[in-house]
Amino acid sequence: MDRDPEQRRDGRPDRQADRRLDHRVDRLRAESRNGGRVGVTYKYFGAPNGATAARVPISMRPEELGGDELGMNGMFTKIKPETMAAMVLTGIEGVPLHKVPPLELVVLHPDYAVVKLPMTVVDPLRGIGEEAVGAAAFIWSTVPDRGGPRDAFNVYQLLHEWQDFSHRLHEAGHQPYCLVWP
Repeated sequence: MDRDPEQRRDGRPDRQADRRLDHRVDRLRAESRNGGRVGVTYKYFGAPNGATAARVPISMRPEELGGDELGMNGMFTKIKPETMAAMVLTGIEGVPLHKVPPLELVVLHPDYAVVKLPMTVVDPLRGIGEEAVGAAAFIWSTVPDRGGPRDAFNVYQLLHEWQDFSHRLHEAGHQPYCLVWP
């Protein structure tokens, strides 16, 4: 007679086998989190408030999300929100790197997080011209010991994208948020 390997001879469930299975599943989860998928994806988007931002769908991969579900076209990037905030504030506002305000955590889930960026990150971009964007890009490219793009032209392009994003957020009356997932 064949016996289920997860059951003992007396027919009762094998608790030790359950624990071994749980341990294997936990180990697989940890491996996929640490090494299975490479890198982290950031989707910047706008929402009127944190409760709305927390409902951003997370079940889909970036390529399936397309436009933004909240009425704002989102931006996918590998640039983390702390770097984006520092890039704008140090380059345009002249804020020292150690004074850049922290992000506000809206949702923390094992598979993703949603963070809110300070409004000071997008507000300064709306009123500045081409020269200021160029100067900010150059300034950021010279800041030592920081993450993100180092090439001034790449920073310049990124700041232009953020300038457009800032205008769209303002027009929609939204605040900036970022969905983060591995």
